[in-house]
Amino acid sequence: MENTPNDRAAMLREPNFRWLLVGGITSMLGDQFTLIALPWLMLKMTGDSLHLGLVIALMGVPRAIFILLGGAIVDRYSPKRVLMLTKYANTVLLGALAALVLSGQATPALVYALALAIGLASAFSIPSGSAIMPSVVAPQHMQAANSMMMGLRQLTMLAGPVLAGLLIALGGDGAGQMGDARGIGLAFAFDSFTYLFSSWTLARVQVRQDAPRPAPQGLFSAVGEGLAMVWQDRDMRTCFGYWALVMLFVGGAFQVALPVLADTRLSGAGALGLLMGAHGSGTLLGMIVSGVKGKARIGGTLGSTILAIDAIVGALLMPFGFIHAAWQGALLMLVMGALGGFMQVAVFSWVQGRVPPAMLGRAMSIFMFIFMGVAPLSAASAGYLMQFVPLGTLFVGSGAFLIVMAALAFALTPMRRMRDGAAPAPAP
Repeated sequence: MENTPNDRAAMLREPNFRWLLVGGITSMLGDQFTLIALPWLMLKMTGDSLHLGLVIALMGVPRAIFILLGGAIVDRYSPKRVLMLTKYANTVLLGALAALVLSGQATPALVYALALAIGLASAFSIPSGSAIMPSVVAPQHMQAANSMMMGLRQLTMLAGPVLAGLLIALGGDGAGQMGDARGIGLAFAFDSFTYLFSSWTLARVQVRQDAPRPAPQGLFSAVGEGLAMVWQDRDMRTCFGYWALVMLFVGGAFQVALPVLADTRLSGAGALGLLMGAHGSGTLLGMIVSGVKGKARIGGTLGSTILAIDAIVGALLMPFGFIHAAWQGALLMLVMGALGGFMQVAVFSWVQGRVPPAMLGRAMSIFMFIFMGVAPLSAASAGYLMQFVPLGTLFVGSGAFLIVMAALAFALTPMRRMRDGAAPAPAP
């Protein structure tokens, strides 16, 4: 059954979903300001790419390490409660960072400490934010709700960096050894305000039905229970394993090879921006289409659709090694983004609808760990491999590997029979 305009209008008239949507999008927009301001701050403070990489790592590593524990805590105390606490924490942390920059008291050590704390908070905000939707939206509206939320998030990822760059440039970008960094400080202050505002909107969200919380148990036992639940569900185990392999052998190669392509064959940073902008625009388009034609399937099942789209993406990935014009890469990225955006909404909705509410935080944390935990390993491996393998060969090999993986999963696993709305996985 497709989601009609009347269904989407009805959701927007629902106060709970409206409060969640407005607060979530506002916070996502603020995040884009920090993603631009924090690396720029370190670059202007130290002039050293090593410090720049370190501050990014300090945000990413604790998120990858603690996200599984974050999912267990979400299931114990409810997504809304945990998400509210993370919003308060980020309000304080970003406010402190803004105050340090605006007062001229920021030092690398203080920025490192705050970046580490922000990354740690995201280990809890990501699973709680992913798990809260089923307690706000009726099951039949889940895919349309995810499409709206994820589509608007993608829009903030397009507009946010541009607005942040303007604010930093006009307010003071720290040029001249941090002589005037007011623009950077204002960017952090704006993000702090968005978290405060989104905590106010979240307080007004009334959950549909608070899922029964599991009996108190050790956090590591709770994580193990979540892993056991995923393992015992054949379809979920198959999909998660497949995505982990794809991310390990394809995702990192793409992340590393694309900047090298822009630098060596295209017109540099401008070309890279064009490629990423095209991918983001395609992703937004795919998410919008998913909200309208979310049940369109290749071969009649969700699993066959995922595998078919992965094979198409693999075929689109292979020509990247031979392009010599930015518009060619942008066209490929636009199509790839649209296919990926369409499937992101479907996959999120499938996981949210399949997992028992009391286990959803852990399931979503495992799902996100696949991408956040495996991506750095994949990127590092790809960077090492590119010392010996030509750029064109890497793209062709990655695309061919994705096609072969999709074909093997279709032929040898039950993934092709995986359907939307299948019976929820039983809790262990």
